[in-house]
Amino acid sequence: MGNSMWQAVAGRPYVGHDHFWQRAMSRRQFLSTTAVATAAVATSPMWFPELVDASGKDPVAIPGGFFPGYHAFLGPGVEPSSVFNYHGTTGVAAVQGTGTGWNTETQESTPLLFDSDNRFMRGEYVGMDGREHKGTFGFI
Repeated sequence: MGNSMWQAVAGRPYVGHDHFWQRAMSRRQFLSTTAVATAAVATSPMWFPELVDASGKDPVAIPGGFFPGYHAFLGPGVEPSSVFNYHGTTGVAAVQGTGTGWNTETQESTPLLFDSDNRFMRGEYVGMDGREHKGTFGFI
């Protein structure tokens, strides 16, 4: 039967399940969820005391970067990890989009652009103590 049946029944092309948009995440929900996840990572030593012990095993940052103090490179064909002497899996998500800023005093909206570079690294590395360690890191 395929799509032709749906077009005949609904009078328009099939575009997916009607209930999809009931569960879809808005841009605001995505950004607030990301903020909560960042706060959870930042406060994780309170929840996982063994991670506090791991702080003496900090990785060495890769030299250089796209801005002083930011040890990461942006763009295709460059090093995706921000950890030096590292062997493991790295995931990168570069998210770009648009949004709307709202001025509460003038009641006017302004179109805005945003960029987000999210990364994770999981593997083995040589820490600042010169010994080999295993770890998982996130870069938001």
